[in-house]
Amino acid sequence: MIAESSLLARAANLKPEREKRVVFLTARVHPGESPASFVCQGIIDFLVSQHPAARVLRDHLVFKIVPMLNPDGVYLGNYRCSLMGFDLNRHWQDPSPWAHPTLHAVKQLIVHMNQDPKVSLEFYIDVHAHSTMMNGFMYGNVFEEEERVQRQAVFPRLLCNNAPDFSFSSTSFNRDVVKAGTGRRFLGGLLDDTSYCYTLEVSFYSYLAAGSSAPVPYTEDTYMKLGRNVARTFLDYYRLNNLIDDNKPTNHSNSSLEGQSYRQGNSHGNGRNQELEKSERRIQGSKGDY
Repeated sequence: MIAESSLLARAANLKPEREKRVVFLTARVHPGESPASFVCQGIIDFLVSQHPAARVLRDHLVFKIVPMLNPDGVYLGNYRCSLMGFDLNRHWQDPSPWAHPTLHAVKQLIVHMNQDPKVSLEFYIDVHAHSTMMNGFMYGNVFEEEERVQRQAVFPRLLCNNAPDFSFSSTSFNRDVVKAGTGRRFLGGLLDDTSYCYTLEVSFYSYLAAGSSAPVPYTEDTYMKLGRNVARTFLDYYRLNNLIDDNKPTNHSNSSLEGQSYRQGNSHGNGRNQELEKSERRIQGSKGDY
């Protein structure tokens, strides 16, 4: 097995000649999966904040975020389908501009960026909620090349270290034929081998904390905290932690962003360590929580 440190270095530096590294995130393609909106809100709130880590991320990465892929379904109160009765997450292969307009537009944008030699589209993450499993976890793709498979596991492993509610043991990689029309599966085949496509799932109801057998109910705040941890994990992935200036003032107090450095965790993602506590005491400011 290839050492994780070398995998991280190779995964993060495969296309250094390209100018813009893009992370593309979508959410709420299934309108009833409302926890996905809170996770996405946590990502957005953190990325636009004045937190030193957020500033570093904005300086080095371009984030494209579509927080609601199925707005008509959300408006109507549908659980899974759009106004026209389509499960949009089964139509990525050939979306119709008439029947699936939001999906068609997003796919066109991704295809255009993928063809731009000045853009490196390195991540696609589609945020969902799961009705039967606990914790946050990911689905990824299966490839023939062993190194590509192992590189794809790097980001979920790092997120597992950062987020106490993320479970790497529940994360799985597959090529289930019934999922061929999903964003994760379609884009995994469209983009090149230096791009990584995932479905991020989070439980509708609870997660297991470290060393506990008692489920902890999710709240809006803990969903948003998972979103912040997703954003923070890109600092680890791209090795940008050393660029954070902790002395810069922020406009947000009691930052719940989980620490400046995480390297402890387990298969359930319970990686909250002493660095988290130090960070939360250290980052002070005025009203707000990021």
